[in-house]
Amino acid sequence: MSAVLDDMDSRPGSTTSLLRTVIGLYLRDAGGWMSAKDIVALMEALGTSGTVTRTALGRLRKKDVVLQEARAGVPGFTLTDGAATMLARGDRRIYNPRSMSLEDPWCLISFSIPETEREKRHQLRRRLHWIGCGTVAAGLWICPDSLRGEVEEILTDLSLRDMATIFVTETPMVGGSLRDAASKWWDLEAVAALHRDFIHEHGSAGAIGGGVPVSSGRTVEPSAEAFSTYVQCIDRWRIIPYLDPGLPPAFLPEDWPGAEGSALFSRTVAAYAEPSAEFVRRSLKETSAVPVA
Repeated sequence: MSAVLDDMDSRPGSTTSLLRTVIGLYLRDAGGWMSAKDIVALMEALGTSGTVTRTALGRLRKKDVVLQEARAGVPGFTLTDGAATMLARGDRRIYNPRSMSLEDPWCLISFSIPETEREKRHQLRRRLHWIGCGTVAAGLWICPDSLRGEVEEILTDLSLRDMATIFVTETPMVGGSLRDAASKWWDLEAVAALHRDFIHEHGSAGAIGGGVPVSSGRTVEPSAEAFSTYVQCIDRWRIIPYLDPGLPPAFLPEDWPGAEGSALFSRTVAAYAEPSAEFVRRSLKETSAVPVA
């Protein structure tokens, strides 16, 4: 699990990150296998050379995201079991951003890990951060109760379940305001910056060629441009639903950009997902992809 989770460190926009996004979006739809030639062709539509793509594929193999597998003598790649699980979880996060109400329950994770297990303690904190948990104290973390299943998975994977206690609770009672408490438990400024960067980078995706708004009724045609727009949008967005816990408004600054970012993402998906998928389907036919046995 740890090797797969390390892929979250890939910088959005980097070749490795874009390749991971292309694989996540389209390899499963292609039947679980895609030839190396097809992958290179799709990455070329993103402006990446074959040499650079093959190097990135090597990185994803080392991270246990893909396995090299030839079919009918044609080199290609499939997903590892761990990556398939990660991508299924990612789909739920990416396309269904969380949004808590003040009445929803919370999950508290209390743990005490000895110094002899300090590497596992480091991994636990890192993983809790990556799924959107906040730090109340060194050994006390908080998250929406909807994430409790993922917390349990992390504790079990690290063999730390017997060193942790999980509490389910109502809204925490704090000495000051909920907004002040949340700003200490989570790095909300960093999460807000991710939303604002996404809005800045992909605001134009809410418009079709010539700046015509998607809401005008005009459709996006399947093309390399539509594919590039959609992949780069997903690549930039995909880490945000992990780091943004979806806190209730009472916990957030008044100028919180999360709703605007989520709305932009939804509009982009509605306009570009199918044209991008159709472009990929046509590209696979043109490169004579080997049928799945």
